[in-house]
Amino acid sequence: MITIPVKPVPESVYEKLGFYWYRSPDDSYYVADELVKVGESEADAYYAAAAELYDMYVKAGQHVIDKRLYQLLDIPPEMIKLIEESWEDDRNFHLVGRFDLAGGLDGLPIKLIEFNADTPSLIFEVALIQWMLLRHNNLPEEKQYNSLYETLKESFSRMRKLHPGFAGSEAIPHALFSCFDSWIEDENTTRLMEEIAYESGWITGFEYVDKVFFSAENGIGTSSSGSFDYWFKLIPYEFFWREEPELLAMLSSLSAGGKAVLLNPPYSILFQSKGIMKVLWDLFPGHPLLLETDFGPLRGKKCVEKKSLGREGASITIRDKEGNKISETSGEYDIFRSVFQEFAELPSDAGGYLYQAGVFFSYEPCGLGFRREKGIITNHSQFAGHIIG
Repeated sequence: MITIPVKPVPESVYEKLGFYWYRSPDDSYYVADELVKVGESEADAYYAAAAELYDMYVKAGQHVIDKRLYQLLDIPPEMIKLIEESWEDDRNFHLVGRFDLAGGLDGLPIKLIEFNADTPSLIFEVALIQWMLLRHNNLPEEKQYNSLYETLKESFSRMRKLHPGFAGSEAIPHALFSCFDSWIEDENTTRLMEEIAYESGWITGFEYVDKVFFSAENGIGTSSSGSFDYWFKLIPYEFFWREEPELLAMLSSLSAGGKAVLLNPPYSILFQSKGIMKVLWDLFPGHPLLLETDFGPLRGKKCVEKKSLGREGASITIRDKEGNKISETSGEYDIFRSVFQEFAELPSDAGGYLYQAGVFFSYEPCGLGFRREKGIITNHSQFAGHIIG
């Protein structure tokens, strides 16, 4: 594969944009000073794969609901009603997710690694940062498969047209955007989503989750702005059932009572759980986009052991054909079920970096970006933009 060196964007410019996580915890640069060269046919193949995979996920989600397979996905009983009601209510639009894919370059076949369907990271990087790298280096700005910002605007507009608020056909929907008051990355990503919704004609607000009120009478809102129709939370659903079960019960009541719609919708946890990749393999055995997946070690095959609701490359173990550990990452997700997925080769460059593609999906595929690492890809692995050529 080919990478093209570029001049890094000055840190002062990043900070004006609100991008403060340009360095990793070890003080290395988080954004690679190289762009991945991707052919048009390769980019088209990434997008086609994401579109086909999303359709397969919808079928798998329906299968899980019909067959009551929630336990296989590590989803507790208290989430089931919320999931099923959101699945049937069209106001619950799946706003955004990111497919992580192996292959696609160097002649390697595209394979699904997982779908970050609930609270995907890299929105800021794919939508803005890689475009800035082109602009800063006087490269043609259209030479990217990157319409994430514009497509998210279209998705908010689509939601408004299909379900124009709760008060009538002429109402403007109100959306509150929230995250924890802990990480600047989460906050500025959430604020970016708020800005996109605002540009789409929504009335919006932002508040940290600990300052949001949840009321059976008044719904979800803030003391200064009142109630909102929609609540976008950059907070995983498993946090609610593990840490705030009473709040989860309130959210279920508010959703069922038509007081609020959650973004991403509760059913996105079906797609987020890596257990669904076993369901996909059962429904589509041998599909060229899938890797063999099971809940036990794969006999005679190198594989990756993940946790069903693990995140950010944590709690990962790579095992050889005999089941021996080759490498692993630490993490806090060992309480969840193990999922064993056949190992897939990642494209690599001359410097030894391995590249994992990420394709965003919001009603349609809409943004390509890469993470790179000399080992297991994690949340702190470098982000690499791309250029079509």
